[in-house]
Amino acid sequence: MLTRKQQELLLFIHKRLSEDGVSPSFDEMKEALGLASKSGVHRLVSALEERGFIRRLANRARALEVLKLPNGQAADTSTAIAQSDNVVSAPFGRRGEPVEDSGIEVPVLGRIAAGVPIEAIQHETDRLSVPSNMISDGDHFALEVNGDSMIEKGILDGDLVIIKRADTATTGEIVVALVHDEEATLKTLRKKGGSIALEAANPAYETRIFGPGEVKVQGRLVGLIRRYH
Repeated sequence: MLTRKQQELLLFIHKRLSEDGVSPSFDEMKEALGLASKSGVHRLVSALEERGFIRRLANRARALEVLKLPNGQAADTSTAIAQSDNVVSAPFGRRGEPVEDSGIEVPVLGRIAAGVPIEAIQHETDRLSVPSNMISDGDHFALEVNGDSMIEKGILDGDLVIIKRADTATTGEIVVALVHDEEATLKTLRKKGGSIALEAANPAYETRIFGPGEVKVQGRLVGLIRRYH
């Protein structure tokens, strides 16, 4: 038997999967249930998994499949999908066949830390063909993610992130930030007064606060490509 909060979360996840085809983020779950922290969400998700109501899909960040509903009714398993608005999926035509997309080549500029910052962005190391619907106007480049501090945003070690060059960003955007002109990192940007916070998406990492002029935005995240080996 489920607790009230477990049932609320299960129905919320099922509703989002049914409507959007995308599992809600832990932040969205926390807000929907009025919880104080994401640790409470983790406990509820684990409880639902132990009781056989949901299943986490391997090798995908926060990919949830609803197996059954509170009344025991089987759920539509076709709604299982990884939670990441920017993970690439193949476009399909009216009959379900994949639509050809020749792609647009962007330079790969080495690796970017999603953890403790590493040395600044390097020179071009490769070229990557990116689906054209991921690229808008402006200059773009790709970076390989190194680290696990953004896993709760669906960004894993080894992923390739697609970045649109920019020197400004709004609060809440995921950016490539250059710290003290020598360290590059991938984090969520938060602004408060003259200070800049670079926020991780993993409770194992602390948010870092910087003063005016210490952080320069190099670009904004617009997409992600994951290679399965």
